[in-house]
Amino acid sequence: MSCVFCQIVRGELPAERVGEGDRWIAFRDARPQAPTHVLVVPREHVESLATLAPSNPDLAGELLAAAAAVARREGLDGGYRVVVNTGADGGQTIPHLHLHVLGGRGLGWPPG
Repeated sequence: MSCVFCQIVRGELPAERVGEGDRWIAFRDARPQAPTHVLVVPREHVESLATLAPSNPDLAGELLAAAAAVARREGLDGGYRVVVNTGADGGQTIPHLHLHVLGGRGLGWPPG
C-alpha cells in the first residue's frame, strides 16, 4: 500500500514518534502549524472519519484518548486543539484518518 501513514506505521518511512498504543501511533508533523503539532493515526488503514463510524466506532474514542495523552506528555497545560480534517472540502490531504494535536501558542478562531 502506498499510503504514507501506513508506511510510517510499518517503519518504512521515518517519523519522530512521540507515543504509541496497540491500535495507534503518534508522531510529529513534518510541516508543523504550531510549536507542537503531533499526528495521531490508527495503525490500521482507515480512510477518514466518515468511513470510521460505521466500521469501527470504538477506535474513535481510543484515538481521542491518545490525543489527550499526547497533549499531557507534550506539556500543553494551557490548552490545545484536536483537529480531524475529513474529505477534500474539509482539508484532508492524506487519505488515512489522523488527528492533529496542536498547541504551544494561542490558537485563533475561526481556524481557516
